[in-house]
Amino acid sequence: MIIAGLEKLSLIDYPNHLSAIVFTQGCNFRCHYCYNPMLVLPQKANKGKYGQEGSSHISEESLLSFLKDRRGKLNGVVITGGEPTLHKDLPNLIERIKKLGYDIKLDTNGTNPELLKTLIEAKLLDYVAMDLKAPISSYKEVVKVELNFLNIEKSAKMIRESGLDHEFRTTVAPQLITKEKIEEMGKFLQGADKWFLQKFKSETDLVNDKYKNLETYTDNEMDDLVEIAKKYVNFAKWR
Repeated sequence: MIIAGLEKLSLIDYPNHLSAIVFTQGCNFRCHYCYNPMLVLPQKANKGKYGQEGSSHISEESLLSFLKDRRGKLNGVVITGGEPTLHKDLPNLIERIKKLGYDIKLDTNGTNPELLKTLIEAKLLDYVAMDLKAPISSYKEVVKVELNFLNIEKSAKMIRESGLDHEFRTTVAPQLITKEKIEEMGKFLQGADKWFLQKFKSETDLVNDKYKNLETYTDNEMDDLVEIAKKYVNFAKWR
């Protein structure tokens, strides 16, 4: 397991929890708008483009020691990336964290339904947030890699039927996601519990430098997109 970062306290990333956020390194997508290029493309970070020369990984033992000391102050751990399910030893790490008494929220892009199934069946997850990047017709345009969309479908179905607290979320960059595409995604998510639309943040380093400082949707435009989303899911909001 490559742990590339730790946020020691978050009040907003895990609903109704005070949580720590664990960032895993590596991702199988190359989304234009991703604002964690140092996790997706660690070779750039190592060259100093997004920070200091070299890397500063956190050992599992250091992480577990920190979490042990924070018992009673924190009650949740968010595991995000990158894409955490790329790491085959993820179940072992989560099991060790659960033994310390923490609830676990997993952020995933849904490309590894087999590992997701393992985690759910072992009761290692308490909350799952899955990114839905685009409608099937334009997924590759957003993620910039070949993929088997059947895996996305399997993961989405598994999450919805798991009984776990969960949400779906979509980053909406005007250059990639239109009202028509929100309609397409809404049909895919028909009947889902929660769907959050996330405003594209362009004022930071991104995986695709050409997207830096590009136009984003206005608040009113985000409101319009949410109204479309509400036709298909039980709850929709933008953030």
